[in-house]
Amino acid sequence: MIPFCGNPLNRASEKRADTQWVADRMRDPSSLILPMWKLQPFLIGQQKGPLETGFLQPGLCEPLAAPNAPCVLLGLEGDRALFALDISAARDPENEGPLAGLGVFREMRGAAMTAGLPDKDIAILGQAKAMIDWHLRHGFCACCGHPTLFADAGYKRACPNCRAEHFPRTDPVVIMLATHGDACLVGRGKQFPPHFFSALAGFVEPGETIEEAVAREIHEEAGVRVKNVTYFTTQPWPFPSSLMIGCYAEAEGRDIIIDQTELADAFWLEKDRARRLLAGDASDTIRMPPPIAIAHHLIRNWAER
Repeated sequence: MIPFCGNPLNRASEKRADTQWVADRMRDPSSLILPMWKLQPFLIGQQKGPLETGFLQPGLCEPLAAPNAPCVLLGLEGDRALFALDISAARDPENEGPLAGLGVFREMRGAAMTAGLPDKDIAILGQAKAMIDWHLRHGFCACCGHPTLFADAGYKRACPNCRAEHFPRTDPVVIMLATHGDACLVGRGKQFPPHFFSALAGFVEPGETIEEAVAREIHEEAGVRVKNVTYFTTQPWPFPSSLMIGCYAEAEGRDIIIDQTELADAFWLEKDRARRLLAGDASDTIRMPPPIAIAHHLIRNWAER
């Protein structure tokens, strides 16, 4: 399974506006709360040992949160409610206070790649990170600038001044593999580590279809014209809140004209070499995206079929 996919929770959208129900569930001993410190989820265990998702019973981590810190209802797991609570106001919760010695706070990419967590937990952590991040970025009304209020168990912020309502955003991003014969087009963004190449990607612009965005981005970044865009799959990407839309496209030729503002380099990767890289060929200088990224699965699906 692609990481951050397969979230099993019932999001209970019909319950979010019921403030009494939400308050009761937050106090319910069967409920669980995930502390998030500076957007890092809490994981139970030691730095070098096995880790598990740090959901805690009510009453343990709440004293670490600021008075108006967002506490978002993630959903229901059976009859049990799961929440995420921002405790960024705490100075050093790993070593001070009620959580000291119980676990660690881990950056989300590292947690997804190396902590050995179940797929369902990684998906829930991605939801928690994206939701808390949204609240931290949207404390003021985009219409009038007035401070907004937490509402609907975290799925809305309301402006008491101009009555505007603001909802969590998901930004669509196309990530695509252009192919030509037995080769695919890969590129290296200027922010990438040396020798690291991936599929090309870009945000979908207003008034644009997925197919149009794929064709535009490939041509803008690499000067390659494409046709016959097909859909592969999607991946929620909580950095901060995107939906990666994986696609393939057929290139009309292999001439590359790199947009130096977008890419540091690009080349056509032959299928045999892609297979060796995916198998872990350490003798090659090129590095492929890790399995946490949908780009890895785009390339693997193409190379193995």
